[in-house]
Amino acid sequence: MLSIQEISNILIEQNIKPSFQRIKIYEFLLKNNIHPNIEIIYSNLSKGIPTLSKTTIYNTLKKFEEKGLILSVNIDEKEIRYDAILKTHGHFKCESCGEIFDFDYNYNDIKFKGLENFILTKTDVMVKGICNKCKLKNKK
Repeated sequence: MLSIQEISNILIEQNIKPSFQRIKIYEFLLKNNIHPNIEIIYSNLSKGIPTLSKTTIYNTLKKFEEKGLILSVNIDEKEIRYDAILKTHGHFKCESCGEIFDFDYNYNDIKFKGLENFILTKTDVMVKGICNKCKLKNKK
């Protein structure tokens, strides 16, 4: 895991002022691969940072995404989650417990019929279903 100084250096390299709040938000994303939304980040950090606001979190996440430090993940039309893992991967959302899981896939194996002459700049793979934990729980 990255130290506070290493996180600060990453932010400085991206021309982002490494304020205490920004460092803690980025640290939370790096330490917690739970694809949090703004509410989750706020509820986890506001206890230790009483001056933290949801607006600050929103603005910070927007800046991080603009600089390529994080990805926004559109889970559905109503919810945006955030991910600090930048390598190509997909997301699976359990329709029972709501947890989001990462999975790897081979981008080169995906065929996009009808887009042969297009330039693709971003691909989001989102799969929904029932996770193994919920599947086993429901069998009992």
